[in-house]
Amino acid sequence: MIGFLKGRLAAKQPPMLLVDVGGVGYELEAPMSTGYGLPAAGEPVALFTHLVVREDAHILYGFGSEGERRLFRALLKVSGVGPKIALGILSGSSVEDFVRIIESEEVAMLTRIPGIGRKTAERVIIEMRDSVRKLSAPLAGGEPSAAGVAGAPTPQSEAFSALIALGYKPPEVTRLLKAADEPGLSTTDIIRRALKSAAKP
Repeated sequence: MIGFLKGRLAAKQPPMLLVDVGGVGYELEAPMSTGYGLPAAGEPVALFTHLVVREDAHILYGFGSEGERRLFRALLKVSGVGPKIALGILSGSSVEDFVRIIESEEVAMLTRIPGIGRKTAERVIIEMRDSVRKLSAPLAGGEPSAAGVAGAPTPQSEAFSALIALGYKPPEVTRLLKAADEPGLSTTDIIRRALKSAAKP
């Protein structure tokens, strides 16, 4: 099992990433929450990973924190939830937000995520109700350190979380943030531009 990768970010086209580790390129899929915290292509990067083995493919998933990976692995144990839905949940909420959603049984919040219907949302809440607190428990070991991954949240990642909290779905948030993308903007400015773009007919 590949536990983490540390190398150079060769390319990023969310959700797909390419990490150069000693001359070997690893393709990964990552949630948007991880994607917005990544450095520019060519910069050092470190990601926790989880390998999913299928009959027709081996798919490596990358995460900016151990908490995100733990949530991903926990979601895969829920009946009816595969890697695609788990990635969607991570793209639409932080680990802390997810814990709050489960504890308050907010089915409506989960159904806003693409691919999750009411039955799946209810099943996630029921099956994760007892184990959800472990997701936010302190990490025993250290995390890989790399610029922009396990450090402070970026204005883009904060704006992403804020727009999700306002009820926008992850694909729509991604589109709005691209329209508002400009170097040096604060979180507030990014959100303001994104909302202005959303209001256009």
